[in-house]
Amino acid sequence: MSVDPTAVFEAIAHRRSLGLKELRPDPVPRELIARMLEAANWAPTHGLTEPWRFKVYTGEARRTLGEAFGAAFRAGTPPNQYTPAGEAAQRDRVWQAPVWIAVGFVPGLRPNIPEIEDIMATACAAHNAQLVASALGLGSKWTTGLTANHPVTAEFVGFEPPTKLLGFLYVGYPAVPWPRGKRQPIDVKVAWAGD
Repeated sequence: MSVDPTAVFEAIAHRRSLGLKELRPDPVPRELIARMLEAANWAPTHGLTEPWRFKVYTGEARRTLGEAFGAAFRAGTPPNQYTPAGEAAQRDRVWQAPVWIAVGFVPGLRPNIPEIEDIMATACAAHNAQLVASALGLGSKWTTGLTANHPVTAEFVGFEPPTKLLGFLYVGYPAVPWPRGKRQPIDVKVAWAGD
């Protein structure tokens, strides 16, 4: 099977991360999310460990995820920085995207493979999912931070040790024109050795 390299390059260059305020609240059909996750499942994986794990929240299930984000905010915020408004913001942000996908990985599936290999494989899986989301006309973004990575949230999504939570992909239809990408020239980031 041959794949058009120009089409692959264009799909990669087309992918953008869209913020929560750039998404519509419209539900996303389950089959589109399933296609994203099937693409994730084809990520490269050292030793064929396939360490990535996902949990998908849609509809009313987002309410309990929001409660977990609120609890993580309470648990992880120093008392002198805690505000009820900050907690509410963390709890309510789940309603800004119709789909939230917890991204995690299981380290040590093969003891000779360093954990960094499993982290990189999971990052590739998340990127595959985002590439397909973009091709399907969906916006997405991988979010991390206090509430997205806190142990309270990890326990809530069922990623208890040894599984580790790496954050969330949120997904929805764009509410804005598709953003144009911009990168510095690759030449400023590459050094060549040899001919």
